[in-house]
Amino acid sequence: MKRVLLGAIAAVLAVQSASAQELRVGVQNMNNYLDPGSDHSNAGSQYYYNSFDTLIDRDHGGSGDFVPGLATEWEIVSPQMIEFTLREGVRFHDGSEMTAEDVVFSLNRMFSPTYPPYLVRKRDRLDNFTRAEATEDGKVRVYTARPEPIFETLLSMQQTMIVPKGYLMGLTGHPEVDEVGDYEAFGLAPVGTGPYRIAEFVPGERIVYERFDDFWGEPAPYERVVATRIPETVSRVTALRSGEVDMITNLAPDQLDLVDGDPNLKTAGSVTPLFHVMIMNVNHPELEDPRIRRALSLAIDRDLLNESLWKGMAEVPSTHTMEEFGELYMPELETFRYDPEEARRLLEEAGYDGATITYDTHSAYYTNGLLAAQAIMEMWDAVGVNGEINVTESWTTCVPEMMTRNWSNPMYFADPFGSFGVMWGPGGPSESCDRFNTDEAYQETWERFRFSETVEERRAAYAELMEFIEQDPPVLPLYRPYEAWGMQADIDWEPLPSHIPYVLDFRAGRITPAAN
Repeated sequence: MKRVLLGAIAAVLAVQSASAQELRVGVQNMNNYLDPGSDHSNAGSQYYYNSFDTLIDRDHGGSGDFVPGLATEWEIVSPQMIEFTLREGVRFHDGSEMTAEDVVFSLNRMFSPTYPPYLVRKRDRLDNFTRAEATEDGKVRVYTARPEPIFETLLSMQQTMIVPKGYLMGLTGHPEVDEVGDYEAFGLAPVGTGPYRIAEFVPGERIVYERFDDFWGEPAPYERVVATRIPETVSRVTALRSGEVDMITNLAPDQLDLVDGDPNLKTAGSVTPLFHVMIMNVNHPELEDPRIRRALSLAIDRDLLNESLWKGMAEVPSTHTMEEFGELYMPELETFRYDPEEARRLLEEAGYDGATITYDTHSAYYTNGLLAAQAIMEMWDAVGVNGEINVTESWTTCVPEMMTRNWSNPMYFADPFGSFGVMWGPGGPSESCDRFNTDEAYQETWERFRFSETVEERRAAYAELMEFIEQDPPVLPLYRPYEAWGMQADIDWEPLPSHIPYVLDFRAGRITPAAN
């Protein structure tokens, strides 16, 4: 009998131990594919860091400085070439060992893309990079067309995460040819080198991570992490309070007290390195006159939006800048302001005739997005603008009929190029969708900002770019939202400022599992 009882107790303890090794996360959004090269969405970018690595990483738990990733050393040999010494003994989740050939393939798939989605990422952030090649002694060299002032910054971002060449090319078709079908299949069955392998992916619904025992670094703290999409905030909070999940994402400020008031729960949050913005189609017939767009911008009281929607916890910028930009943080610029009297004057001067100006918004994608749209309609009405909200589940950013809408400008990497530039640089997503134009003067200023060697020259050029944006605005940053996560009280986790927005970093040292 004693032996039976001891066996039963051991079984219970084993179940408890196993449950302590699983983290269940309720998330607001989830992509329909997982490919770090093509993806730059807020929904997708939160998932890659657990399963993929770059050559250069950052000390996310500390200083935020560059640290070795899949490269143990690197040297900027010349202004147009950087050389990497690769870490030995690294394995992909399919069991294959990482080689210089994998690294070269991973980088060149972005530098000289054949897959259409990679062409967009090449154009908006990697256009200066020409090729990667392996040396006879197993190192990897990366070359650029022009002197590159931010080599390390660009080669530590998500789009340069390393993937296994043989696995990817063997997914469909000929195993020695990278075909569109291979990349599409990889987005449904991704393989990386990170501490968790992706054991299951149900597009738009669920991701299951499992600890990868052959990870080159410190082992993952969980055996299993399950992220499940629960789009409604109330449903996520209910799931957390009932114990159905251990953590939830995208808590609105008006839900914080509900979670923090439960002794078994807590919240963690921060001002996110991302702007919620209003974009304006400069080529729409009703908005071609920049005075109309300036008026739409000047009519919006962003401080009031912050107080009413975010309890003052968001950050309202004077210009398109973030503290994370370091020496290129420029809060002294005043590109955007609230001036309803000037808005009325500009509307009258432009001969605004009361035409309806539509504002597109997704119903739930952005926290407080619909509420902000409703408030903006009232502010426009106060200066005489006839605004109308168009709630749509589709992204209308490239639709010619789009007039204005909410969008975001994330910090894809810590430089003005990584936020403003990716979206509003010449040939970037905004101009490619024909809702933003750049002329010769803008392009020349952009080139000076992008490629000048000194911080002083880049700062001066960026100030000039902001003058262009003020006079002929395609965008208004509304605020940097305060995003919060809810969790069981004995879980220790918080968002880290050196990450891009929304990253769910569950690596060793970044989260302390609950003790069951």
